[in-house]
Amino acid sequence: MSKTLTAIQVGVLALLSPLSFAYSPFVVKDIRVEGIQRTEAGTVFNYLPIRIGDTVSETRVSEAVKALYATGFYRDVRIDVDQDVLVVVVDERPAIAQIAFSGNSEFDAADLLKGLKEIGVSESRTFDRALLEKAEQEIKRLYLTKSYYGAVVKTTVSPLERNRVAINFEITEGEVARIKNIRIIGAKAFKEKDLLKLMSLEESGGIFSWFRNAKYSKQQLLADVEELRSWYLDRGYLNFSVESTQVSITPDKRDVYVSIAVTEGDLYKIGSVKLAGDLIVPEDELRKLVTLQAGEVYSRARVGENTRAISDRLGNDGYAFANVNAVPEVDESAKTVSLTLFVDPARRAYVNRINVAGNTRTREAVVRREMLQMENAWFDREKVDKSKTRVDRTGFFEDVSIDTVPVTGAADQVDLNVSVKERATGSMSVGVGYSATDKVALMGSISQNNLFGSGNSLSFSANTGKVNRAFSLSYENPYWTEDGVSRAFDLYQRKTDTRSLAVAGYKSDAVGTGVRFGVPIGLDDKVFFGLAVDHTKIETYDDSPVQYKNFVERFGNANTTLLTTIGWSSDKRDSYLYPTAGTYQRFNTEIAVPPADMRYAKIGYQWQRYFSLDRTRTLMLSTDFGWATGYGGKPVPFYKNYYAGGIGSIRGYKDNSLGKKVTDANGAETDESLGGTRKWTNTAEVFFPLPGAKDKDKSVRLSLFVDAGMLWGLGQQFSFADLRYSTGVGLNWMSPIGPLKFSVGVPLKKKQGDETQSFQFTIGTVM
Repeated sequence: MSKTLTAIQVGVLALLSPLSFAYSPFVVKDIRVEGIQRTEAGTVFNYLPIRIGDTVSETRVSEAVKALYATGFYRDVRIDVDQDVLVVVVDERPAIAQIAFSGNSEFDAADLLKGLKEIGVSESRTFDRALLEKAEQEIKRLYLTKSYYGAVVKTTVSPLERNRVAINFEITEGEVARIKNIRIIGAKAFKEKDLLKLMSLEESGGIFSWFRNAKYSKQQLLADVEELRSWYLDRGYLNFSVESTQVSITPDKRDVYVSIAVTEGDLYKIGSVKLAGDLIVPEDELRKLVTLQAGEVYSRARVGENTRAISDRLGNDGYAFANVNAVPEVDESAKTVSLTLFVDPARRAYVNRINVAGNTRTREAVVRREMLQMENAWFDREKVDKSKTRVDRTGFFEDVSIDTVPVTGAADQVDLNVSVKERATGSMSVGVGYSATDKVALMGSISQNNLFGSGNSLSFSANTGKVNRAFSLSYENPYWTEDGVSRAFDLYQRKTDTRSLAVAGYKSDAVGTGVRFGVPIGLDDKVFFGLAVDHTKIETYDDSPVQYKNFVERFGNANTTLLTTIGWSSDKRDSYLYPTAGTYQRFNTEIAVPPADMRYAKIGYQWQRYFSLDRTRTLMLSTDFGWATGYGGKPVPFYKNYYAGGIGSIRGYKDNSLGKKVTDANGAETDESLGGTRKWTNTAEVFFPLPGAKDKDKSVRLSLFVDAGMLWGLGQQFSFADLRYSTGVGLNWMSPIGPLKFSVGVPLKKKQGDETQSFQFTIGTVM
């Protein structure tokens, strides 16, 4: 008996009576596999539903052919029956040995391979020519997401030994298609140019063409449409709708045209606002949180602010899942919207566990000690939000989030998941300088604000110039005690020759040490106390100012100062690194007290206020005032004077160059500054993202600034006419080596003798 069944005949057998090819059932004495090249016979046996010793009929043989063919490993399957031996003959599909790409620059091979794998094309898989077209379309789809509408993909399949193939995708990327024009049709209440500013997609062209977001993206267009919708809904256009969005591309696949058709509808105002539901908090208290007023223009954003305010207030009492819904009642004739705020406090919950994640270097205790919300206490929304701000203010993290998660099986419990993303908290700089005085000088500094993840800070700086030499070491433990009392130590030696600066010439050698303490007196406020000893030797030059020579003649060239410092600070900013709202204040006094040689007092006050203009722009206003005076018949040492000019002061003017100038023997003013005992500087600065950068990337920010201030001394009268002004552009970069600030400033009120300096930069300061 001999019979052969192929995969094609299996289909015919399904349509014919089994009796047409019937033969007597037999017992399989052996199974033989033929035709395999790269796979093992065991693979066939694994999928073959017949075993030696089985009694088979032609029906079971047909089922076996179907089973092997269904694996997809074989282009054809044939089963012969020869003298009670089952002979399985297969024609294997080739395997994909390698996949290569050429001509790709926008995507690397790993990204393309990942996309192909999702559609079933990858190395070691069975080659199916039917999938090649699908693979080409997938590659084109990836390029479409990057606006390469003219991308062309050609595929070459090369046979290899052992029934394998190599696939090469030759890609011609072409030019990036850029948006040539965006139109908003149907807008009447607002100017089209103002609406276009709301969109993330931009038209190409202009000086900053390559910084514009002019690549078309369907996802971004959808987001922009929602931005337009929110804009109108926040301004009373309750029935605003987007009728259509049309996107067309030129035949050369280089220019994209976008058209958005909108219907604005009528303007609606608020009719009335009522509270309803389970008012567990006195209604009068909740009413104070409702700022919506009858007659004002309806705003979805303002409605959301009111519902969140009520929800947060309930959260302060432990109602972590409180929900407040605003139900509108529209009066089409009067064009008003009456709102009913339904309050559902849900269940009260307490915090089960606080989990900290993402702190690979920072110790968990450093995060936990900033938490005001405690475990096993009632949930308090205000404390949770404040805890987030406190963790962010440490400056150790780029991002901080706290999620409230219900505890499974416990209706009255929640977990708080604190997720942090760490940032580099250390900075290091090394440099080599050369001057006629110092010759070659090595300069370097290293600081770590989160030493070994402990939250403590350590900084060391050194300058090894022959004349200008400085060594300083500082260490601070912000939690010297568990209740937040900080302690810091300072040690320094500074040798300075001011002839290399824009100030009057003298030479000093100062050695000092001190200790500082900070005591919290509130969530955002601290008072500071410090004690330090400073010993300074002074040397004047022949051309030094007469004031300096008289001071040395009267008080000697070596003086010891015992300094006490008392201060206060209040930090209500929403972020340490990237503040967008809140106020920072600092008041500090420095008093030289007996039994040391010097007698003087210095008082300083600094104020900063941040205002969020929108989601990307922040306005910062600041003022810095300093006042110094001597007592006990002794003046303020000239080396303790204030100086102004330069970055961090009044940009556009040379560092430390403002104030009263030194006069020569002929009574003419030189370009050297004497400094002053009074200082007042002010800044207004708007921060915004770098063009082309993502909104969430705050590490690099541009700014426009206006600085104003002046410097004067004892016996001089303050006059607004003496104020100096400047304006310009700044760049703030949180770089891997520390914070960097660059500025290009232009003086607006320059007087005779003022020295200007357009480009300035500094490293290591945040504020």
